[in-house]
Amino acid sequence: MRIPAHSVCTAIRDDIVAGVYERGSRLTEELLARRYGVSRVPVREALRTLEAEGFVVTRRHAGACVAEPTEQEASDLLEMRSLLEPLGAARAAQRRTEAHLKVLRGLVRLGQERARRGNSEDLRSLGGWFHETLAQASGSPALTSMLTQLRHKIAWMYAVEAPASPAETWAEHGAIVDAVARGDSERARAITAVHTERSSGTHRLRFPSGGERVRNSQHPVNMSGLRH
Repeated sequence: MRIPAHSVCTAIRDDIVAGVYERGSRLTEELLARRYGVSRVPVREALRTLEAEGFVVTRRHAGACVAEPTEQEASDLLEMRSLLEPLGAARAAQRRTEAHLKVLRGLVRLGQERARRGNSEDLRSLGGWFHETLAQASGSPALTSMLTQLRHKIAWMYAVEAPASPAETWAEHGAIVDAVARGDSERARAITAVHTERSSGTHRLRFPSGGERVRNSQHPVNMSGLRH
């Protein structure tokens, strides 16, 4: 499937997260270029970016391979998120625009509606968009980028169970938006910290010690990116 060269990095990352490439497997430029319908140049650039992000490692005599993170590294990601997401919410309370508020409020309305209907797949996507928009509202490109990378890596390393009470989850989202709208950075930080801690309890490692690797799948190339 031919894709734009500038989207090769996103496509490879999405396929790693989806389990198309197993942990530790080789990523040869020739095969990747053929899969995505591009030359080897954008593939080489993409692999360098993915290595910097921690998805790929370069090994002697093997070249680029999918990384094999440890359980400690996976645990560290959740801890980092628990520190950065509250910071992002506090910054959003200080820097958000009316456009950000409009989108956040719209997502909360949709989320609360879907929670009443019990549509878990819609809720997962809406939750991702909510947190992505909240990060963008922080007005810090560096922080937004870090949170985006964290979401990608957490989605790769963890399976997420549906929350026991989706309505409660979206009530928390609504409370965060209310605090952001009022410019109350401390309350936005505090509510987000509790929300993030609760969310961490729904994450289960995909690769526990001694566990099986993710099997190869036949997922098509996903250009939309993952939001978690």
